[in-house]
Amino acid sequence: MSAPTRRGPNGSRGSGRGGLGRGGRPGVLAATRSALHQWLERPLTSLHLVLAVFGLLTALGLVMVLSASAVSSYAAGGSSYGVFFRQAVFALIGLGLFWLGVRVPPRRLRAASPWLLAGCLVLLVLVLVPGLGAMVNGSRSWFRVAGLSLQPSELTKIALALWGAHVLVRHRPHPRTWRAALMPLLPVSLLVLVLVLLQPDLGTTVSLMIIVFALLWFACAPLGLMAFIVSSGVVAAVVLGVVATYRQSRITAFLNPEAADPLGPAYQARQALYSLADGGLFGAGLGQGRAKWDYLPNADNDFIFAIIGEELGFVGAGAVIALFATLAYVGLRIAARSADPWIRVVAATLTVWLVAQACINIGYVVGLLPVTGIPLPLVSSGGTSLALALLSGGLLANFARHEPEAARVLRAHGQGRLARALRLPEPEVASRPAPHRSQRGGGR
Repeated sequence: MSAPTRRGPNGSRGSGRGGLGRGGRPGVLAATRSALHQWLERPLTSLHLVLAVFGLLTALGLVMVLSASAVSSYAAGGSSYGVFFRQAVFALIGLGLFWLGVRVPPRRLRAASPWLLAGCLVLLVLVLVPGLGAMVNGSRSWFRVAGLSLQPSELTKIALALWGAHVLVRHRPHPRTWRAALMPLLPVSLLVLVLVLLQPDLGTTVSLMIIVFALLWFACAPLGLMAFIVSSGVVAAVVLGVVATYRQSRITAFLNPEAADPLGPAYQARQALYSLADGGLFGAGLGQGRAKWDYLPNADNDFIFAIIGEELGFVGAGAVIALFATLAYVGLRIAARSADPWIRVVAATLTVWLVAQACINIGYVVGLLPVTGIPLPLVSSGGTSLALALLSGGLLANFARHEPEAARVLRAHGQGRLARALRLPEPEVASRPAPHRSQRGGGR
């Protein structure tokens, strides 16, 4: 016997308990929440989210680099595709590094981390040697190889995260003393920071400081030490901001934009806000932005988020922010679900590094922070930055495959045709550890 249906005042049939009317709306929302919850609880959801986020951001980045650099590339070399072709080459290199990051077993990555960091330190020294390192925009940070620019400090970020987690998780469940937390992490980190400051590269220095802070935080270092690190970082940032004239002028322009010279230090920030305002809700259309016509310097790099806002509008800019928010969620989810303490610290640190860079970049584009020159990961032009960000994505995908439930499913039911074609080894199965009360960033 069918359930009776209600009739409205005009005699039309209304919806029942599970319909689409007013009474059925909570049922639809509950069903949607239930379906989302069930999908999130699947063993391979973390892996699928990593692949989706890094794929979408990389594809968007290539499209926007082409749009933002077309005018300047044509003016410089007679072709609108110069910067785009270089970015595409590094995207292909990054795909190879992504595959490498997925394929190498985590235990081998951990064993190789000291040698990787040692190699990065050698490269940081060599890049400072005139004739070996190339000077670009007042910073000696690149090697020129076969027409491509390689920046060793980008690889150093990943190497420091891998090695720092290696030395910190030896003090399980967490470093109980300042000495256990800082030795040998502090002297090595200071050496890396000094070498990067000698280039000089303030943006990379800030990123490295974020990595060191994240390592100590997720290794559950003493809170007193964390407070000391934060206060020392603030003091160091203030000192670095005032010792150089161009940095001091940027900070002054940020603190008092009305008094700043609109054609001087405040020019880029002001033009970026104009671009965002011109975009409105849906944007002027892909390729139709005006700021890239020599109104906004570094439109394809530091200020590409302004071009996204101008051409794709608030909707496009919001989609980028949503993708980085998803990256934050899935990275910390992988860390919380991992059985290996080294994987937990590395996954969380890489996630914080990428998301913090995105927050800083978007922050100074929208006028909430002073301009620092930190690019938007996976989106801004910059070959080494893109390739190494994709390597980080490969590592996160690798760690997602090593979640205990995911590893059991992959070993029991097979990895699929794509994984076999890529010759990915079966993940090692590890039991889920009992949660520790002092773990930070835990939970699903």
